[in-house]
Amino acid sequence: MSDRMSTAADPLSAGSAASTASNTPTHVDAGDAGYRKDLKSRHINMIAIGGAIGTGLFLGAGGRMANAGPSLFIAYAICGVFAFFVVRALGELVLYRPSSGAFVSYAREFMGEKGAYTAGWLYFLNWSTTAVADITAAATYAHFWSMFSDVPQWILALIALAIVLAANLISVKYFGEMEFWFAIIKVAALVIFMVVGIFLVVTSHDVGGHTPGLANISENGGIFPNGVMPMLLLIQGVVFAYASVELCGVAAGETENPEKIMPKAINSIMWRVGLFYVGSVVLLALILPYTAYTGDQSPFVTVFDKLGIPGAAGVMNLVVLTAALSSLNSGLYSTGRILRSMSLAGSAPKFTGVMNKGGVPYGGILLTAGFGVAGVFLNFVMPEDAFELVLNFASIGIIGTWAMIMVCSLLFVRRAKEGKLVRPAYQLPWAPYTQIVTLVFLASVVVLMWMDGGVGRTTVNCLPLIAAALVGGWFLVRGRVRATAGSAQD
Repeated sequence: MSDRMSTAADPLSAGSAASTASNTPTHVDAGDAGYRKDLKSRHINMIAIGGAIGTGLFLGAGGRMANAGPSLFIAYAICGVFAFFVVRALGELVLYRPSSGAFVSYAREFMGEKGAYTAGWLYFLNWSTTAVADITAAATYAHFWSMFSDVPQWILALIALAIVLAANLISVKYFGEMEFWFAIIKVAALVIFMVVGIFLVVTSHDVGGHTPGLANISENGGIFPNGVMPMLLLIQGVVFAYASVELCGVAAGETENPEKIMPKAINSIMWRVGLFYVGSVVLLALILPYTAYTGDQSPFVTVFDKLGIPGAAGVMNLVVLTAALSSLNSGLYSTGRILRSMSLAGSAPKFTGVMNKGGVPYGGILLTAGFGVAGVFLNFVMPEDAFELVLNFASIGIIGTWAMIMVCSLLFVRRAKEGKLVRPAYQLPWAPYTQIVTLVFLASVVVLMWMDGGVGRTTVNCLPLIAAALVGGWFLVRGRVRATAGSAQD
């Protein structure tokens, strides 16, 4: 039997492959065939951690702190709650039916091929632009060292892309090991920073001419030095910081016993958000006035640089460089799996469905890397604004992806109430109200992007163009999708 023949009988109609009222789903995704179950519990746990800690914190927090002041921790806390709702909803779907196609596969089951097509390409928009942000961040970090200061940013971006692409094409086991150690490095760095930060605050140790403590907040305008609106306007950028939390759902399709591994990994995201994001931002605000931070340097590097400890800032910069490469690695991994699921249904280019002997869907990975090359060109043309520009488009992709996950979750709960399937014991609490509130929040983020003006407003104004591209693309692929569905029924 071919991969295509294992798809549902009628993938064009929403819900055609719905489960019967049992714990065994009848829907089978052709895109799940061929993968190796090489990811272990420690991989999934650390992938979940790594997904919640990326360039949005290590690099983006500096500029956001400079704009919104200490109130940034509120934005991180709010977005963290909704990020948890999204990944919890995805976790319930994963335990219902693990799939490397993740939410694209669930959109196919509950919304039909149009839903899967929309979810998949929005996710690709997210990660293709995030890849540009990551290589831009990596190049920015590299400029910290004098040996790279004279190297053009676009060359450093190209080197970063080439290294991560080569590593990602080997095997999923190698990817898991890389992410495991990347996550350990990031967590260790944040733990060290927090220990040092607490020590600095408790001892009132001088940091670059400033005394850590509440005075750095109270004497510099308080929690909202520039008012509440700057904090609200930054929420769309903070959403980007949580862009990888759904990665553990994609990885679940390549692990044994996801029903045992996933709940623990997902539940731990909440306290990690509180500890690492909110805790780190609060410490940053206590250690230095918010005006000491800038958008072109990691705030953690700023602190260690002002401490004057020989080599400390360089080590921390190496850590944040690792975070950028980790995020890029994750993006190539996840889009490769999503595009393969779409390709075997006919809604993505045929070459994105091919796999190598190591079980790696290299076609989709190379497509995402191709957009990374476009990002190299962007770094050549506008090195100063490349990160901010792609950040906004990535945020649109993230918002769209999260919205699709919550819509799938809503439809899933509805099917369960109709008795057509059984929800697993691990459930999204307060459904369906949680999904509705999250969708309202995501819509409000788009409104805030428009209110922010500048690049954010330009990005929102591009939404009709993105919608037109999706509609036009569907008309181009719908014939192939129908042909694929027809061959599956033969």
